[in-house]
Amino acid sequence: MEFEHKRQIIAILGGILLLLIVYAIYLILSPRIKLKGDAVTEVEVFKKYKEKGVYASYGDTNLGGIVKVSGKVNDKKIGKYKLEYRVNYHGITRKVVRTILVKDKTKPKITLKGDEEVTVCPNTTYQEEGYIAVDNYDGDLTEKVKVTNSDKTIIYSVKDSSGNESVLMRTLNEDTKGPKITLKGYKNMTIYLNQNYNEPGYEVFDNCDNDIKTKVKITGTVNTKKEGIYKITYQATDSLGNVSEVTRTVKVLKKPIENDSKVIYLTFDDGPSRSVTPKLLDVLKEENVKVTFFVINHSKELDYLIKREDSEGHTVGLHSYTHNYKKVYSSVDSYFNDLYAIQDKVYKIINKKPTIIRFPGGASNTISRRYSKGIMTLLDKEVNNKGFTYFDWNISSGDASGGRLSANKIYDNVITNLKYKRNIVLLHDFENNTGIIEGIREIIKYGKSHGYTFEAIDKNTLEYHHKINN
Repeated sequence: MEFEHKRQIIAILGGILLLLIVYAIYLILSPRIKLKGDAVTEVEVFKKYKEKGVYASYGDTNLGGIVKVSGKVNDKKIGKYKLEYRVNYHGITRKVVRTILVKDKTKPKITLKGDEEVTVCPNTTYQEEGYIAVDNYDGDLTEKVKVTNSDKTIIYSVKDSSGNESVLMRTLNEDTKGPKITLKGYKNMTIYLNQNYNEPGYEVFDNCDNDIKTKVKITGTVNTKKEGIYKITYQATDSLGNVSEVTRTVKVLKKPIENDSKVIYLTFDDGPSRSVTPKLLDVLKEENVKVTFFVINHSKELDYLIKREDSEGHTVGLHSYTHNYKKVYSSVDSYFNDLYAIQDKVYKIINKKPTIIRFPGGASNTISRRYSKGIMTLLDKEVNNKGFTYFDWNISSGDASGGRLSANKIYDNVITNLKYKRNIVLLHDFENNTGIIEGIREIIKYGKSHGYTFEAIDKNTLEYHHKINN
């Protein structure tokens, strides 16, 4: 009996050993397969699922080419999906499974109609302007938006089917903004002594008060019998005490009187230049003659020449920052942007803001028609109202031909046309215009010997304008 029991135990152990041997053989003969990446992968709905694959081998043999995949992932629908990867080698099959969770983690988007900050006038209630809520998966959720009102805010919230929540707030502000005053006419005006000052008037608007015009207070007067700068202040106060104020500046000037003597105003456009300006200034200093330079933007290395022009008593006027007709004359705003740019540059150099200007091409230019019809007619008035005075010329030296004109030709072009009491001569101070250096010396000698005086243009010089052609 005892022997029989032992025999049974040996048989069981033998069976177990046989199973272990069979399993070992199975492991030796079976292929290996392993997932690339995680066994459980999350994918945002509507974003393409990127398959990472598996490693499959038998010993040193790569079995990737015989792996079969079953299952499908719909990345356009929220859900749980499984992919099964199988490899069969030597009649033995091994498999692994990957779980893909397609989820929606994107919050709905709430868009408010109207502004997120709204001014609410006294004794009124904000009237809801509306909103829209859209979810990338659920679509239109506008009807599911929850609106919570308070005195200061309105809160809009909405959840999609996956529990993603969005919250947006509209702020209700008290009226703290003053009325808007818009001046008719020009903010900066210039008139001559004893001319009438006619108040151009104003417009005023307030977002809450309808009768705000009755609450505008105007202070200041213009004495047209005395030179000076006068300020007219327009102040408006709404029913909540919010105040706005604008000021009009009116300059009263003495009208320039034409000099009876014969005067030559030598004016130079387009400088300064490295090769011409220093020598030109030397000649002018030797001859003790003051002139007017209408400058444009150049390298900072030439700024010292503008400073020298000013320190030696010449007038530094403004021509253009870019001298690019397309940019300058594309609109009134573009013109003044260019003008203020060169004015600011000169101000930083000489600590003065010049107001004497010359239009690129002169006021009579027609090239501006290409870019803005009628712009010169507008600028003719605007520059004066913004405190500038402009000067054209009645004699041209003809030296604008790239520096190829000789000193003798420049001299002849000028002296043969000296037939005015006020002779405003157009010359150019650009690079390599070398003929002008000796030409100017001879022009000055001729002028002095024939009873002419030489002056720089200043604020008291009577303006000279061409006929406007655009």
